[in-house]
Amino acid sequence: MNDIFKSFFYPIFVSTVVLLSCNQTNENRIDIDLLYSPETPELFSEHRISTHLYERDMAIAPNGRELIYTLSTYDQQIRGLVCVKYNGIGWGESMLLPFSGRYQDIEPFYSPDGNSLFFASNRPIYGDSLRKDYNIWHSERTGEGWSEPTPLDSLINTRNDEFYPAVSSNGTLYFTATREDGIGREDIFKSSFHSGNYNAPVALDSTINSAVYEFNAYVDPSETLLIFSSYGREDGLGGGDLYISRKMDDGRWSEAQNMGPEINSEYLDYCPFVDLKRGNLYFTSERVSKDKVDIITPADIEKAALNTLNGMGNIYRIGLKYTPLN
Repeated sequence: MNDIFKSFFYPIFVSTVVLLSCNQTNENRIDIDLLYSPETPELFSEHRISTHLYERDMAIAPNGRELIYTLSTYDQQIRGLVCVKYNGIGWGESMLLPFSGRYQDIEPFYSPDGNSLFFASNRPIYGDSLRKDYNIWHSERTGEGWSEPTPLDSLINTRNDEFYPAVSSNGTLYFTATREDGIGREDIFKSSFHSGNYNAPVALDSTINSAVYEFNAYVDPSETLLIFSSYGREDGLGGGDLYISRKMDDGRWSEAQNMGPEINSEYLDYCPFVDLKRGNLYFTSERVSKDKVDIITPADIEKAALNTLNGMGNIYRIGLKYTPLN
């Protein structure tokens, strides 16, 4: 993709994708309800948030008046951060964040006070226009919205990829990376925060990380709950499952447990987020419709492609009281 396309047509195309997916009539639009807690995993806000496009990694602001998620094309080659705000009456239009659209911005996470936004992006970093690896960035809330993003320190951001930031109340950062000091093919690392600086990241021990893939870890503000995805474990159910661990009295993480077939599927289940105040677990899944589809005409193929359960990522939700977190 040449630079002219990136700088001009690329953001226009991403904006068009967002508007087309969200510009439905009021009659057909299902509004956003953060208070409902289903007993089994179900699509969150179908046709508004979960659509035939690829949606993943949603985060909800602590005050419950804003949410941000990643929206992308089928092949995830074009991705941007979409924001929806509650205006006191209802939820407004879906909008790209002002700094998103030119590069691949994914995996938003609010700080526990709601005033900082962390995310992963492949935008150029440290003045190097040739860098295309993913790194962790953050933006500060302002009176007008969000500040221009700045990258975290190079102690965190290497020339390899860093993904899925999550931050506790004391500033400790959890993220996904592949590093020489890791345990497996992809691991979850943490970096403590002191005097305005991040310390050298360390991989979580073998109660969390294994010889295979561990990624996309959510940590709660008190840093006592960890939910993450793993692929390749013997107890896995499919393309990737959600696992849970709790902080023990001695400060170590408990042995991670698969969250079970009531939540996980044979497909990729990942990108967990817990809305503690409203009692729901959200996650992304690539599960597909089990209904048999008779293909008779080309239009039938198009109809199947436009089905929400077409194998692209969607946002799912289940009440916490119906999960192992209860």
